[in-house]
Amino acid sequence: MVQRLSIRARLTLWYTGVVVAILLLVSVASYSLLRWHLLNDLDASLFTVARALQDVPPADPTSPFPPDLEPLVRGLLGPEFADAFLQLLDPQGRLRSRALRPALPLSREARVNALRGVPTLETVELPPGEPARLLTMPVVRGGRVVDLVQVAMPLRRTRQTLVRYVETLLVLVPLGVVLAAAGGWVLARRALRPVDRMSQSALRISAEDLSRRLERRGTGDEIDRLADTLNAMLARLQAAFGEMQRFAADAAHELRTPLTALKGGIEVALRAERPAEEYRRVLASSIEEVDQLIRLAEDLLLLSRSTAGLTGARRPVDLEPLCLEALEVGVRLAKGKDVTVRMGPMTPVVVQGDAAALRRALLNLVDNAVKYTPAGGSVVISLERPPEGAAIVVEDTGIGIDAADAQRVFEPFVRLDAGRSRDTGGSGLGLAIARSIVLAHGGPLDVESRPGGGSRFTMRLPAA
Repeated sequence: MVQRLSIRARLTLWYTGVVVAILLLVSVASYSLLRWHLLNDLDASLFTVARALQDVPPADPTSPFPPDLEPLVRGLLGPEFADAFLQLLDPQGRLRSRALRPALPLSREARVNALRGVPTLETVELPPGEPARLLTMPVVRGGRVVDLVQVAMPLRRTRQTLVRYVETLLVLVPLGVVLAAAGGWVLARRALRPVDRMSQSALRISAEDLSRRLERRGTGDEIDRLADTLNAMLARLQAAFGEMQRFAADAAHELRTPLTALKGGIEVALRAERPAEEYRRVLASSIEEVDQLIRLAEDLLLLSRSTAGLTGARRPVDLEPLCLEALEVGVRLAKGKDVTVRMGPMTPVVVQGDAAALRRALLNLVDNAVKYTPAGGSVVISLERPPEGAAIVVEDTGIGIDAADAQRVFEPFVRLDAGRSRDTGGSGLGLAIARSIVLAHGGPLDVESRPGGGSRFTMRLPAA
């Protein structure tokens, strides 16, 4: 398996690659700019000599170039341009005079341009294959072209200058790349140093001490935002671990009570010989405790599954039959308690979800409402269709809940007062299970209540 490069190495490579690209672009651009300037300077020198020859009247018609031409050229261009090529032609292109160097070619384009009074610049090859820059300029007197002046300059010096510049770049560019790589490594190391410190701090945080947090530098940059994100995650983990510990402690407490009662009854029965009727009473009591343990285990299993989310396939579920079934169960639960369970307004609506899970959540709400509604009270089940989806409402006239404790009733094993004691037969998991199922379906479970004024639980579900 190929080992991936570290972030520091990748940052260094990216930085070096960007610098190499910039250096290459700058080198090509500077070379092109230098070549353009050198050729422009050379062309300007050719025009200077040509104009000087154009403006000097010939002293001798048989020798059109002045006798002091070479000192004139040196004075105009300097001694480094003494190897210029000069030539004078008539308008038909016949040679009239030549100075300094011989045999400059006259192209058809240059002759046509000269007859129109336009100078021509060309790059030509002179014997023995030496490249040169050639200027052909017409000499106009009296409104007509009387001569053609040709001035040429070898490109040897220009090319030598460009070659030296390229050689310089071949030394400086690799040196710049090496320095850029070293600088990139140093910059990447400095930039990632806070991350290294953060990782070291994170290594010292364990499940036993989630209260520690990563230190912020206070600069508000990406590193601080990363620290804030990790600190928020640690806070959530701490809350989750705390909830797990409380849940484990509460579950152990709930399991210990029936187990203790079961063990105590059996021990008392075994201390001495007792009539068969006494043993049957002890066994019947033990069966009740075992049934309570089974219900508690089933509730714990259902809570864990609903908290993890729905595992079965979601299908369209018509909520009206579920509400009617819950009404029947509520009527049976309310027998002998003088509590009325009835159906409120019903608006047919279909949702996408698990019918069995939704039935369990609704039955838990109805059981809770019947359980904590005193004699003479009522429980109403309604099905509404708000714009955002569906809402199943279970409203009772029971003992109510204080506003400060409205959300605590959804926590596992929570019993807020004596009215919600173990004597009612509940384990404190019904509302927690209902809320987990509703959350798994994508909707909240809300409660509106006040002490002595009853409660209103609303399951809000997105419509199919």
